[in-house]
Amino acid sequence: MAEFKEISPNASATEKLANWFDNRFPSMGSMYRDHMSEYYAPKNFNFWYFFGSLAMLVLVLQIVTGIFLTMHYKPDAASAFGSVEYIMRDVPWGWLIRYMHSTGASAFFIVVYLHMYRGLIYGSYRKPRELVWLFGCGIFLVLMAEAFMGYLLPWGQMSYWGAQVIINLFSAIPFIGPDLSEWIRGDYVVGDATLNRFFAFHVIAVPLVLLGLVVAHILALHDVGSNNPDGVEIKGPKAPLDEKGRPLDGIPFHPYYTIHDIFGVSVFLMVFSAIIFFAPEVGGYFLEYNNFIPADPLKTPLHIAPVWYFTPFYSMLRAITTEMMYALSVILVATVMFVIIKTRASTMAKALLVVLAIAFLWMFNAFGFTHVGMMQGIDAKFWGVVVMITAVVILFFLPWLDKSPVKSIRYRPGWHKAVLAVFVVDFIVLAYLGTEPPSPIAERVSQLGTLFYFGFFLLMPWWSRLGEFKPVPERITFAAH
Repeated sequence: MAEFKEISPNASATEKLANWFDNRFPSMGSMYRDHMSEYYAPKNFNFWYFFGSLAMLVLVLQIVTGIFLTMHYKPDAASAFGSVEYIMRDVPWGWLIRYMHSTGASAFFIVVYLHMYRGLIYGSYRKPRELVWLFGCGIFLVLMAEAFMGYLLPWGQMSYWGAQVIINLFSAIPFIGPDLSEWIRGDYVVGDATLNRFFAFHVIAVPLVLLGLVVAHILALHDVGSNNPDGVEIKGPKAPLDEKGRPLDGIPFHPYYTIHDIFGVSVFLMVFSAIIFFAPEVGGYFLEYNNFIPADPLKTPLHIAPVWYFTPFYSMLRAITTEMMYALSVILVATVMFVIIKTRASTMAKALLVVLAIAFLWMFNAFGFTHVGMMQGIDAKFWGVVVMITAVVILFFLPWLDKSPVKSIRYRPGWHKAVLAVFVVDFIVLAYLGTEPPSPIAERVSQLGTLFYFGFFLLMPWWSRLGEFKPVPERITFAAH
């Protein structure tokens, strides 16, 4: 048992209370010191470093508003839509709680996308923060599952048909697809069983996984230290320290960055409140107009599209057509020929590569076989699902794809910034096209956008090393403001 710490009789009441608590719960005080008052963060954080704390804020808002919504919501196909209307019209302040939750879902993705973008421009996924990035990508993946399951709960037209379309995509998986889709639904169609299990996962199971990943993300970050806009380490053998071993280029997270984040939170809450009170639907992007109509299995909406934060990946799904498969086949053949001609791999390795390429070409149905026994290839619908999933999974490999000698975009060649800017525009265009009805022009643009999206990552080991890099300073650059 640890000895009690003594305190002066002349100490203030607050100090005495803190000492009393610390004597009886010392691990809490240790956590406070390790992650707040004695956690040294780089002193050159800028605007982009607001979004980590904002993500935590929105997570808390979603949990609190979700708890209040479950008090009145009924996860039953016959009552779900009516219970949401009851919350909106009859529960005191129910409309506010519901709009906070629905707006919070979109705000969560906005904040997370910007948080990931900051990691991309400053190389926050590079050594020694690979595990921090992996936990963050895990949070993003789980957040998508949480949002998809929560989207079904209002039981409106778009909720119902959106779930129907997405779940039916799994039926494209060879051999197990139809059974897997039925297992996810819990029935032959999206119905009461689907709603009940999605409610259970949305309210209990997935949030627990999400909270665990958030804790792991923060602990891993604080173990290795935060990155900064210069990509220069403030801790380690080469970092300058004072006589007490504290980083000269760092400042305590509390109170400096807690005050810094309070400013960001204040601005965010003003914007968040303005949306809730004046435009909670945001033109149908945050809440679709079809979702104010009760789910009707006998009436399909003219245009079914997911919520905006899923639409970039939905565009990639729709981009994979039979023509696109032929284009991918040509790219695969060209890549294999380039590897065979330009590399010094062994004959065995090259032969294996050719065999794998032929296998993929068969699966792409590039040989034109239709229904000839086992010679039937896999249709484009399945590969669309693969592309959609791979578009998220490829983010996990970013720490090993980037071969740049520097971390931060500040010290990379100018054309690297241009490539990143085109990538951002490409992602936004794909998001917009995913909200629009299919058209020949949109299909071609989404196909080009999909190729650029994957080219950005798959060619990164090559292009990230090219160009003239600026010298990285030994210490971080900082100007007081």
